[in-house]
Amino acid sequence: MSVIRINAITVTENGGEELARRFAERAGAVDQADGFEGFELLRPTDDRETWLVITRWRDKDAFEAWVASPAFAHGHRGASGQGTDRPPVAAHSELWSYDIEVAAPSSQT
Repeated sequence: MSVIRINAITVTENGGEELARRFAERAGAVDQADGFEGFELLRPTDDRETWLVITRWRDKDAFEAWVASPAFAHGHRGASGQGTDRPPVAAHSELWSYDIEVAAPSSQT
């Protein structure tokens, strides 16, 4: 069964819109990674400043291979502002790792 990796990103003040824009620019960059199954960027709908990047992978090894890839390094260098002329948008981030324990089938409408 798939594994889930969540990057919880606390954005800088007013950094959320820029974070969303940067993710939109990179949309599709991970799609070709072996074992990649899906991606979502979640915007908080309350007073939180933490956005969630949820990815689904075939297994742990597929995720680790993506993290070790040049494409990952290229796509993530701008979050801190390092290596770019863009200001940082992430004040803090941490990786959460989950395995799917129970899954309900999705309904088709």
